[in-house]
Amino acid sequence: MSMNFRLPGPTPLPPQVLTALGREMIPHRGPAFRALYSETLDLARKMHRTDGDVLTWAATGSAGWEVAVVNLLSPGDPVLIAVNGNFGERFAGVAGRFGIDVRRIDIPWGQAVQPGQLRLALEEHPEVRAVFLVHNETSTGVTNPLRELAEVVRDHGALVVVDAVSAAGALPLEVDAWGIDFVFSGSQKAWMCPPGLLIVAAGPRAWAAQQRSTYQRFFWDMGEAKKWADQGMTPTTPPLSMIYAFRAALGMVADEGLEQVWERHRRLGVMTRAGIAAAGLRLFAPLGFESDTVTAFLPPPDVTAKQLLEMLRRDYGVEAQGGQAHLADLLIRVGHMGWVHEPEMRQAIDAIADACIRLSSAAAGEPEKLEPLQSRTVTA
Repeated sequence: MSMNFRLPGPTPLPPQVLTALGREMIPHRGPAFRALYSETLDLARKMHRTDGDVLTWAATGSAGWEVAVVNLLSPGDPVLIAVNGNFGERFAGVAGRFGIDVRRIDIPWGQAVQPGQLRLALEEHPEVRAVFLVHNETSTGVTNPLRELAEVVRDHGALVVVDAVSAAGALPLEVDAWGIDFVFSGSQKAWMCPPGLLIVAAGPRAWAAQQRSTYQRFFWDMGEAKKWADQGMTPTTPPLSMIYAFRAALGMVADEGLEQVWERHRRLGVMTRAGIAAAGLRLFAPLGFESDTVTAFLPPPDVTAKQLLEMLRRDYGVEAQGGQAHLADLLIRVGHMGWVHEPEMRQAIDAIADACIRLSSAAAGEPEKLEPLQSRTVTA
């Protein structure tokens, strides 16, 4: 049975990326790499809608929190972190470990951060130098209204620092137009690559902050990374295969058209949510803030996430994922980002509907009486 890989990351790899990963090595200080890396960064700038710098490191997206802290801030600096899920919580945890003076705005998991809430928090903490935001909270399937939130932060005068790991490359993201100072993502989500590449876009205010930062840094030093990137190279040995893959993936996005990619993800998000709702399941995200890259929903009553995930994997070849932290066995998360189209999403939705009927019947002590899955279709 071939697997329908519907995790919220890592995501399936398209053939073009798989081919790129198999390329032979080249000298990473030679002209071929200079041309490749310069071209890759130029394309990445276009996909971030920025005239600023885009840099990469051999790392996963989670490293972006540390890169932000040690380059933009100094020990004891006051920051505000909006927490409405597990990744906002982790962002706060990293800042705390580095001695940052963390103020929090805590929003119930499953809700979005509202501009009015953020404005009130900034009025209460006018001293903060940066605000950390999560664009798309992967743990709950909620997309925060980043453009409006960034405007509030800019009006206040603080840095806008954004975790866009499950957003960049799939959801609208206008770095320059929205006034975002620093945004990071990981290769394993909508960028359609394996885990292993951190991508950062940094604007002028981020660079000014970097000049003031007093943290000691080496591998994560943005200034060093930029100095070498301006020459088409990296300060340390680059992950060549990942650069090959990222260049191939960016080419696919460019060929489809960035706005067309955004629209495809919007359609898939609408279709997935409609199919889940039609199966009688409750979506976790509030209306208007649902993610178009990952849908979170509650299993039927008397059915655990673990039971549903095991049946989907065993009987239908669908790999989904449970929740995180205290929601680990209370949520199912289905990814629809990156290299994904309607047929595989419809198959996954049909499988979810079918498995829920079977598990609900079993929980009620009823025998299974179902027509074959192939004869039923969940439509949006």
